[in-house]
Amino acid sequence: MQKTILSFLLLGILAACGGRSPSTPQATLQMPEAATATPPQFAAQVNGEGVTAESFNANMRMFQDAQSQAGTLLATTDARQTVIDSLVDRLLLAQGARSAGFVLDDTLLDERLASVIEQAGGQAAFDSWLARYGLSQASYREELRLELEAAHMVAEISAAVPATAEQVQARQVLLPDQFSAERLLAQLEGGATFESVVQNNDPRRLGTLGWFPRGYLLQPEVEEAAFALQPGQYSGVVESSLGFHLIEVLGRETGRPLAPQARLVLQTQAVHDWLNQQRAGSAIEIRLP
Repeated sequence: MQKTILSFLLLGILAACGGRSPSTPQATLQMPEAATATPPQFAAQVNGEGVTAESFNANMRMFQDAQSQAGTLLATTDARQTVIDSLVDRLLLAQGARSAGFVLDDTLLDERLASVIEQAGGQAAFDSWLARYGLSQASYREELRLELEAAHMVAEISAAVPATAEQVQARQVLLPDQFSAERLLAQLEGGATFESVVQNNDPRRLGTLGWFPRGYLLQPEVEEAAFALQPGQYSGVVESSLGFHLIEVLGRETGRPLAPQARLVLQTQAVHDWLNQQRAGSAIEIRLP
């Protein structure tokens, strides 16, 4: 799974239905051929279920529109891979929801579709948006079904992440070179307190890491070093992509409640891990030309 699960059909509809065109001309990225003249039936097959060329082309155009509006254009090849990966992930999640017994009620689906049309500004505006991206209302309804099934599976995976976890409270001093870090480590080993090192080298306390669980920090080397320490202990020099760290652990609790942001990070990682596992055990065939 990509770190972000894309939902272009849902994210792009309000801007597009309102008649606003991208600030950058569409021609700045090569468009995939529209699904009109003998297109392939499927852009991908996932466990025997297809990602249609119509869905891929519509999502590709929406992705390009969103990039144009943001001013961040990927190369065409990268964009195509990003979109097809997202659609494969969505289908894996939808399949997972069904396998777990989830059945999307058609009444709920129709209600959600009616809500989308209302938010778009009415049926005429919605029809215009559908035409822009080469979709029928029936095909959009199926796209919406997949989105809701996938969202259910994401919610199930996320809910399984505990609300508490072992956590440490830590702070660090980050240095740009190993020599400076080794010099401060020598001061600590000579009897200087970590507080004095912080005060002299990080007076604004920018190195405060607070409480965090395993799997939260972007630098796994720092996290590993912190969890190897007990309160009051400090690390040796730890190298990461950011530089050279000295870390002190201030506290440690086995079942501390997760802060909302920390739990969100762990939930996102749980979905990422689930998708990696599903991809490894699934029959996936990409059919992009």
